[in-house]
Amino acid sequence: MKKPNPDDELVFLPLGGSGEIGMNLNAYGYGPAEARKWIIVDIGVTFGREEATPGVDVILPDPAYLADASADILGIVLTHAHEDHIGALGWLWPRLKAPVYATPFTAALVREKLKERGLLDKVPLTEIPMKGKLTLGPFDIEFVTLTHSIPEPNGLAIRTPLGLVWHTGDWKIDPDPMIGEVTDEVTLRAMAEEGVLAMVCDSTNVFVEGTSGSEADVREKLATVIAGCTGRVAVTAFASNVARVESALFAARRCGRKPCLVGRSMHRIVGAAKSVGLLADAPQILSEEEAVSLAPDKVLYLCTGSQGEPRAALTRIARGEFRNVALHAGDTVIFSSRVIPGNETAIHGLYNAFLERGVELITADDAPVHVSGHPARDELRQMYQWARPRIAVPVHGERRHILEHARLAQELQVSETIAPNNGDLIRLAPGPAAVIDEVPSGRLFVDGGVMIDADDEAMRDRRRLGAEGAVNVSMVVGDKKSTILAGPNVLLRGLSMADEEVLEAAIEELARAAEAAFGRLALEQRQDDEAVEGAVMRAVRKAADRLWGKRPLVDVSILRV
Repeated sequence: MKKPNPDDELVFLPLGGSGEIGMNLNAYGYGPAEARKWIIVDIGVTFGREEATPGVDVILPDPAYLADASADILGIVLTHAHEDHIGALGWLWPRLKAPVYATPFTAALVREKLKERGLLDKVPLTEIPMKGKLTLGPFDIEFVTLTHSIPEPNGLAIRTPLGLVWHTGDWKIDPDPMIGEVTDEVTLRAMAEEGVLAMVCDSTNVFVEGTSGSEADVREKLATVIAGCTGRVAVTAFASNVARVESALFAARRCGRKPCLVGRSMHRIVGAAKSVGLLADAPQILSEEEAVSLAPDKVLYLCTGSQGEPRAALTRIARGEFRNVALHAGDTVIFSSRVIPGNETAIHGLYNAFLERGVELITADDAPVHVSGHPARDELRQMYQWARPRIAVPVHGERRHILEHARLAQELQVSETIAPNNGDLIRLAPGPAAVIDEVPSGRLFVDGGVMIDADDEAMRDRRRLGAEGAVNVSMVVGDKKSTILAGPNVLLRGLSMADEEVLEAAIEELARAAEAAFGRLALEQRQDDEAVEGAVMRAVRKAADRLWGKRPLVDVSILRV
């Protein structure tokens, strides 16, 4: 590797995932400040919540800063195939236009995403074998095998003329992961001997003492729990956890049940797994139509929707709206998953819907049917012992996770720690690690099939409608004399009163406020629709504030005849 030039710097830039769990987008830059070359590591999404982002299912990191330097982006390197690491690729690639590199299973899922966006033939996608290497300009990148809750999880050993960065991606230490190899301890120890400048590391479970547990234990317990069930059994899990899917399929076989996949994501992930040689020994999977004819104690449904997603298969089953799958009293749903923070309300609503139907529930609180894919504190300690970095850079967590991870690294005698926020441009070398700049960062929303800014007027209006309601005022105005010929007519949305009579009186008061505002305008102003709309809107909003203590969205419609 060539020697660095005097002006060269190695910098790290998180644009997503440092301040939230999910939406990971990290970048490394090398070179002088005015001529850096970049690689992007992961490009993921997070998911909207109706109360905060009404109508928005998917949220993306804003890559504007990197998009402005797109000619200097050498590649997008993906560590694994979870949505919070690859889900934004199809949406953001047209702004970045860089080649993409991934191992085979991740590449299989990426191709589907690119196909959905009409980009399959446009994006250069290169498959890298497990433990493979590639060179992108000043970056020599080695894929290092780890364990996680999805096939082919990789960390990246990123070598540059200014030092080696160990980017862990998502990981845990599982001595028996069931699918894939165990953590490559030999390579990690060799990296430490070489000298690790910085470790950029997962913080998700930093508050969890001990270890995260092994998938092998879940496989055995899941079979035991299913064996004790009568009636139909539905297991819900993250579809991307192929080892868990395999565990459920094997449990079905051990318990004399036939498995059936329910939900598009489950079919997509299983298809991708089989395309790279996984699940080869799994039992035959029935279609929903075939499973309907089985006796209740002979079927096992493997469903998407463990987080209570409103359109997911399990939620539709709970509502009795799924065409081929129904669960009743005497049946059981096993939640082989964790509750992602923020999803509590949706998941508890799902629990209640099943309980109303007499369906039994088994969660990870009732039996050890789930283990996390992220490192608990003992595993973090072990990784620091293996890698021995000079600088600790916690990522993949809310602010509280990142700060706690930084404290843990200090306890472990790591020389330097940096606790980044999205948008912090961090110099890793030369010299001490430091935040040297703050670049624009933010979020983009996928609204239906359209990508919009987080502060788009439509989103502001939608939030206001939800919180404050809306009033529509319409009136007919004579074009010549500018007098009101009909109206004002008032229509309310999201505003109510104790009874119908009081509500009618409130509507009349809003109409009088609109008429009075019109009447106060000079003749010249009455002939200006914009002036009329502004005056009526202000008057109606003020009256609504008196009546409801709210300032609703007010829309004024004027028809001139």
